[in-house]
Amino acid sequence: MTEITIFSAPKPFTDSHIATIQRNAIASWTKLPTVKVVLLGDEPGLAETAAELGVQHIRDIPRSPSGAPLMDAMFRLARQASPSPLYCIVNADIILFDDLVSAAGNVAAQQKRFVMLGQRWDADISAPLDFSEGWQPRLRDSVMQDGSLHRPAGSDYFLFPEDCYQDLPAFIIGRAGWDNWMIYHALKSEFPAIDATQDVMIIHQNHDYSHLPGGQPHYRHPETEENIRLAGGRPMTKFTLLDTNKRLVNGKILPQQLNRERLLRRIEAWPLLAMGSIYLTNQFARIRKVFLSRSHR
Repeated sequence: MTEITIFSAPKPFTDSHIATIQRNAIASWTKLPTVKVVLLGDEPGLAETAAELGVQHIRDIPRSPSGAPLMDAMFRLARQASPSPLYCIVNADIILFDDLVSAAGNVAAQQKRFVMLGQRWDADISAPLDFSEGWQPRLRDSVMQDGSLHRPAGSDYFLFPEDCYQDLPAFIIGRAGWDNWMIYHALKSEFPAIDATQDVMIIHQNHDYSHLPGGQPHYRHPETEENIRLAGGRPMTKFTLLDTNKRLVNGKILPQQLNRERLLRRIEAWPLLAMGSIYLTNQFARIRKVFLSRSHR
């Protein structure tokens, strides 16, 4: 199996619910084969959790004015701490299963450069997980019964080879925009953005936004505007799973299926990707908006 470095910058462990779901998530990563976990930051409770779970911890990291870690430093420090063929940045509330590792191996065997991502399942989890034998099928079955598959907007993990994303802007973690840029960058750089939803199940443990200033969602945080600026503009931060050009099905990379939403997005994004034209992309976005509004009447 191909070695993977999973890295993340968790939130403070001061809120009991956030602490529980982050421990659940990180513990699930440690159960995966051929995986090394690197946690970054000096948030309260992080050093103790890293020691408790036996994972590598890097305390010192450059930060934004509000104190959030900068993502170019995260990527650089993770590479320095844990050289490996594959890397995976994951939000610290996401539970992973063995299927991520097998999917990564399947993709890496077929494609030299890529980024793999997928939709998440949302679930209400408020207690420490039982990681005794059989925990993966038990949890999967429970979430598929009581949870829900999130719409294809927002991405909680990105898995990529070591030679991709080597020159990342200084995005601010925990703010909107950077995950959309990751998809834009792959398509602009002409390596595939692969939707692995059918082969990889990830679980997002639901939470509120009380950890952010004013309890506002990340997309309303002032530093989101800085991420948009660093991305090159708002059109670069509109990319979602609808823009992926490949999909993973039973271990094989296939062309992405085009439904109406995907086709409209492909038309809208084409001037930006092919010619670097923000103006034309914005014009197509207006046409798309009018078309969708009329079709919904």
